[in-house]
Amino acid sequence: MRVAENLNRALHGLLESDPRVHVLGEDIADPYGGAFKITKGLSTRFPDRVLPTPLSEGAIVGAAAGLALGGEAAIAEIMFGDFAALAFDQLVNFAAKSVSMYGRPVPLPMIVRCPMGGRRGYGPTHSQSLQKHFVGVPGLDLYETSPFHDAGALLPDVLARAVPAVLFEDKVLYAQRMFEDGAVDDLFAFDLVGDGPGVARVYVDDPEVFDCVLIAPGGMAERALGAMRRLLLEQEIVCALLVPARLHPFDVEAPLPTLERAGVVCVAEEGTAGGTWGAEVAHRIHERLWAGLRRPVRLIHSADSVVPTAGHLEERVLVQESTIFEAVVEAVRD
Repeated sequence: MRVAENLNRALHGLLESDPRVHVLGEDIADPYGGAFKITKGLSTRFPDRVLPTPLSEGAIVGAAAGLALGGEAAIAEIMFGDFAALAFDQLVNFAAKSVSMYGRPVPLPMIVRCPMGGRRGYGPTHSQSLQKHFVGVPGLDLYETSPFHDAGALLPDVLARAVPAVLFEDKVLYAQRMFEDGAVDDLFAFDLVGDGPGVARVYVDDPEVFDCVLIAPGGMAERALGAMRRLLLEQEIVCALLVPARLHPFDVEAPLPTLERAGVVCVAEEGTAGGTWGAEVAHRIHERLWAGLRRPVRLIHSADSVVPTAGHLEERVLVQESTIFEAVVEAVRD
């Protein structure tokens, strides 16, 4: 099963099992079924609860938050996550604050789906990874899809928390297969640690034996796995990979037993440097494990640039498998 199919099935299951749930977004109705076909078939089965909207991200998120605040539940799709910036006010000043500013906790079950990332040649305004701009907003949770986390379990869990959430979905990830039954391929195995959607832990033979721990969101998983394979075969460096479903608040407790055995930790993300999710993760790790680390957590990110349209230039800007490989070699050998 591909990640896109997994998301689509999860949405079908959610609408079928929970009559409160509404889906909103641009061009989400059949026969188009969304820009990336994640909402395919939903409007045919649930015509009253799948609501195509005008091109207004602020209106989409505002309407979704209003539905959730009024006792329903909502999943809003931003066609390209870059334009979540147009809904920033509704997310930060309406949805996120509404859960607490009335003097008592108020449930607001809402997920804003944001296809993000480059490697598709879509150019500067359709290829960004803007996760860092939403980190640290009180009352707003951040998640990212991954090939390790079943959306059929993730989406109901997020809505059950009744806290507004942004779900980032790497566009290249849509075509990749889901990993199942604890196996990635002939080399890597994985398990899930922690409560709820948990943190995927990928390892070679023994989850407690490694030279370095990599932490990466789901969209970086393919590149991280490629780097891990090269590191093992070419440098005899063994890595473990941690992929959280929930980016923020980052649950450092779930992977803590693994991190406690790590002298070297690297965090990879596709966004640019400065006030990043990776920096927040590093801060949380430094608070708990500073005395046991051989060096500060190494941050791996894309170049300080807009994302070019031309493929050869885009490759120079964005984090590649080779970027992770070189950073880990330097961190371990230093």
